[in-house]
Amino acid sequence: MTDCPDDACDFDCLVFIGRFQPPHLGHLAVIHEALKRARQVIVMVGSAWQARSLRNPWRFEERLQMLRGAFDDEDNARLAIVPLLDALYNNDVWVRDVQRKVRDIASPQHARLPRIGLIGASRGQSSYYLSLFPQWESVSVPLVEGISASQIRERLFRSASSADDYLSTGASHDLPPGVVADVRAFCAGENYRQLIEEQHLLDQYRSAWAQAPYPPIFVTVNAVVVQSGHVLLVRRTAAPGKGLFALPGGFINPHERLLDACLRELRERVRLKVPEPVLKGSLRGQRLFDEPHRSWRGRTLAEAFYFALRPEQQLPQLKPVRGGDHARWVALADLEPDALFEDHFFIIQNFLGLPADFGGP
Repeated sequence: MTDCPDDACDFDCLVFIGRFQPPHLGHLAVIHEALKRARQVIVMVGSAWQARSLRNPWRFEERLQMLRGAFDDEDNARLAIVPLLDALYNNDVWVRDVQRKVRDIASPQHARLPRIGLIGASRGQSSYYLSLFPQWESVSVPLVEGISASQIRERLFRSASSADDYLSTGASHDLPPGVVADVRAFCAGENYRQLIEEQHLLDQYRSAWAQAPYPPIFVTVNAVVVQSGHVLLVRRTAAPGKGLFALPGGFINPHERLLDACLRELRERVRLKVPEPVLKGSLRGQRLFDEPHRSWRGRTLAEAFYFALRPEQQLPQLKPVRGGDHARWVALADLEPDALFEDHFFIIQNFLGLPADFGGP
């Protein structure tokens, strides 16, 4: 138990933002310090509702269980652990979501506004977050040296034998016992095997480019085709992202303009029965999507084109492509971030202004 009597607390509420993939002892050190200094602590778990990937292996519910299991009942009573949806291409949407969640949890005390602070490890992401929340005070906690979530994931997903060695010998220096047990159980399941398959593909990809004089930067195109409240998607039939929905698209050819590449992908990949002049006349916007971690293969830029087709009683036909991904029209109301590949939900959201609220505190 970490004590903070009401009359001795520096803050009414301290906020800690992270992805916790997975929660490690460095994260716990920050939360324990927050519990010493605040009456209430809000832990905001980022990248919630994301499809599983090597960067985000665990769902929010799994990370919630890991975090709750690291604290006793009294500390848990003062911990609010809430999911936070990324908004990769709109900081204002993301900041509003954080502000609303904190506002709804941090109630006024004794007829005065609560004193709120943002806590994080020094040299961590908290320095970036602080610039987005100038109304909150800053609390910096010394970084726990030698613990890195990305390095933990690297050891876990390099291979099954690497994960077994790490969990048997080194995990206790990085992870609380309950998290070690949860990670060990995860590594025995099907989700882990799929991610290991993706890691092998990624290793092959990197090997193919290992002799390049510079780190490769890939350029792709994607099509956001919307008609009558539906968006055109393909369901991926192979790793990475097997079973997930994705926007139609692919790599550009060497002598191709970006729009031409996008139209070619619609023609070849999904056999969309809409004449090219109609598609060009329906183009309503385009944007470059360049979040550094957006793609599993490395630095990948995506130019997306938004086509708003005229509403019709029938949606345009899609002709199946032998051996390819399966295309279908998906109702906008049925879109879920964790069912879409990479950042494709956020690309759709950027053009269509879909709400960012996927669950409350």
